[in-house]
This record gives sequence, structure tokens and C-alpha cells, in this order.
Amino acid sequence: MPLQKPKAVYHLDDLDKVNFVIGNIQNHLDGVGGPGNVTIALVVHGQALKAFHSAAANPDLSKHVARFTKDGIAFAACANTVKSQNIGLADLLPGIVAAERGGVVRLAELQSQGYLYLRP
Repeated sequence: MPLQKPKAVYHLDDLDKVNFVIGNIQNHLDGVGGPGNVTIALVVHGQALKAFHSAAANPDLSKHVARFTKDGIAFAACANTVKSQNIGLADLLPGIVAAERGGVVRLAELQSQGYLYLRP
């Protein structure tokens, strides 16, 4: 029986850890030989979502998100956080989708689908 690709979901809610978590994802991809060898999702909520607002995003973060989404990494923003920050999905970097039932619900859904939970 062939081995399944490993799956990991990163949980990000701390604004101060955005660059660290993005670096962890890059290291993860490098460590397994590229995006074809792993399935990765990132769920963002709380203050960390502010880093992903298009108007305020660091250019390096914007480039990482664009490349990661092209590589198949799924970015989900907590719909509750989007609402509390008075923004819409169009205000976030391209490629980010809404976790309609909330970030923590999305994290639990992915874990039930076999994703390893990582919170750097």
C-alpha cells in the first residue's frame, strides 16, 4: 500500500509570530523536498490576521502567500475574525479563503481529516 502524503495544519493567531510561522512552512516544504510531498494548510485568526490585510501586508509576506497558494497551500481566515476586524475577504491578500464556521472549527475539521496540528 503506497504511503499517503503527510498533511499538516498550522495554527496562527499571534501577530508577532507571523514571520516565524511563514518561515516554518518554508522549512517544512524544504525539508520534505517541495510542495508535491506534503499537504499544508494555514488557519489564521485573531490579531495575526492583521498581517494579511492587503493594504498593510509586508511585501515579503505578500510574495510568500502568492507562492505558497500557487504551490497548493490552503490559507483560511477565520470568518469571525474577518467580521470583528470590519473587513471582507477582498481586503485580504489574494488566495485566502474564509473559514466560514470559524478558525477553531476549521482546525478541528482538518484534524479529523488526518492533518497533524502544528502551532509554532
